Amino acid sequence: MGEKYEHLLVEDPGDICRVVINRPHDRNSLNSEIMEELTDLIVRRERAETRAMIFTGAGKTYFIGGADGIEMMQCDTDSAKGFSQRIQGLFNRMEASPLILVAAINGLCFGGGFEFAMACDLRIASTEARIGLPEVKVGLIPGGGGTQRLPRLVGEGTAIEMILSGRLYKGRDAADMGLVHRVVEQKNVLEAADQALESILRQPQYAISLAKHAVHASREPLESGLKVEKEQFARCFEHHFFADLMRRQIREGVLRTTADKSRLIGENQG
Repeated sequence: MGEKYEHLLVEDPGDICRVVINRPHDRNSLNSEIMEELTDLIVRRERAETRAMIFTGAGKTYFIGGADGIEMMQCDTDSAKGFSQRIQGLFNRMEASPLILVAAINGLCFGGGFEFAMACDLRIASTEARIGLPEVKVGLIPGGGGTQRLPRLVGEGTAIEMILSGRLYKGRDAADMGLVHRVVEQKNVLEAADQALESILRQPQYAISLAKHAVHASREPLESGLKVEKEQFARCFEHHFFADLMRRQIREGVLRTTADKSRLIGENQG
């Protein structure tokens, strides 16, 4: 696609776009500029043939080491609200994307970095990763959705212990707690991310995107979530994949029509 970004390295080998968060001089941290770059990249990829994106961090130490401390230290109450709104906006946009987003957590992943990972659909962590929300240790609280997404991910009890203690968890512990889907050796993180996408990308893209939208609606009251599910289910029939599959299985004898079933029942009764 030829995009050039100051803080992102983009590789596009077909259906999967690989993105390196490239601010190694500052822990690959998230500032307002990189938030704009990430939003622009996601929008561009949604318009292209991309089906999934894998995010990782430059170097071997950090995935994303939080939000930019230099930018935040200059905030007053009003500008802090603006910063929180910008980073929440990025993560909401990621979550709403029809693309499948994978966090390949190759190192330290805390604060805004873990909030970024939680906005992804899949999280693959290395054994060297350290994961958590340590904001209270520096006199802050999570401001990028961490207080909302973490309880939905692991339950309120575990989430409040994590947030109040500010503890970071090793990769294997994070997997045991449900913070990440899989943990592998650091050298295998990108390979594991590719493997996690293999079975997913065999499916029709529209079905994957609609299912993702419906699952996120489970955070709403049941009645609202069921309404979203109904709407997304109905949208599947805008496509011919299911009907074509059924017709092929009927032709191949995998499925039997009502007439076939009636004929077989009659033969058995006779």
